[in-house]
Amino acid sequence: MKNISVIGAGTMGNGIAHIFAQNSFSVTLIDVSAPQLEKALATIAKNLDRQVAKEVITAAQKEATINNISTCVTIADGVKNADLVVEAATENTTLKLNIFKEIDAHSPAAAILASNTSSISITQIAAVTKRPSQVIGMHFMNPVPVMKLVEVINGYATDAAVTDTIVTLSKQLGKIPSVVNDYPGFIANRILMPMINEAIISLYEGVAGVNEIDTIMKLGMAHPMGPLQLADFIGLDVCLSILRVLHDGLGNPKYAPCPLLINMVTAGRLGVKSGEGFYTYIAGSKELVVSKQFIK
Repeated sequence: MKNISVIGAGTMGNGIAHIFAQNSFSVTLIDVSAPQLEKALATIAKNLDRQVAKEVITAAQKEATINNISTCVTIADGVKNADLVVEAATENTTLKLNIFKEIDAHSPAAAILASNTSSISITQIAAVTKRPSQVIGMHFMNPVPVMKLVEVINGYATDAAVTDTIVTLSKQLGKIPSVVNDYPGFIANRILMPMINEAIISLYEGVAGVNEIDTIMKLGMAHPMGPLQLADFIGLDVCLSILRVLHDGLGNPKYAPCPLLINMVTAGRLGVKSGEGFYTYIAGSKELVVSKQFIK
């Protein structure tokens, strides 16, 4: 495997492109927005500079990584030589299904098609292609260059040889793959999202405040980040979307999203990406400040 196509130049897409390019793969980063591609390349360069400053890589390795990445604004041109396509578009089922139809039509017959989805069914995605045995989930964690885990998700029809290939490839990237089966939320989000939702419910019911909830989980449970801060980091809209997938897919009321989460997303308070969620994010500041609405 040499040629990797990554679809989507957002946070996850640029991180996935970064880690493949850093490990000597030839990467085509694809996005319909040329400005978004430019922003992604700037982010990759900035992250590489940080690695150089920490002596994780050399300046020469930084230049080699950047040289391994090319960009493209169309899927048809971007996947035509791919050995592996990794889709990292927005967590929207209709969008992903349309993308996979296009990938399937334009990529080589032998190419493996992977999705970085955190909750959407790999079996459903595979069903819109003519190669369901070659479709798999490759769920990286954010930030991709730092986090070691890759959740590898087998769809109903995924071939065992394809799984073995992705497991081996993940190890080549310096990651630790963990193979799971295709049920709503897989493992990472099936366990994480109910915890985040319960933290939001506890806040909603007045059991404790934002700082108290996060402090208890950090100091008492050894979590590096409290669940409310983590929800802000993930994006409250993403959390809501995943909870709805769990609720719809499993039919269990325990996955029903908290009304407070629904209201915050409706109001546009999405966390870090919007500048305010459970905390307010001030440019240039590393201090966590609880949003005014939660201060009594």
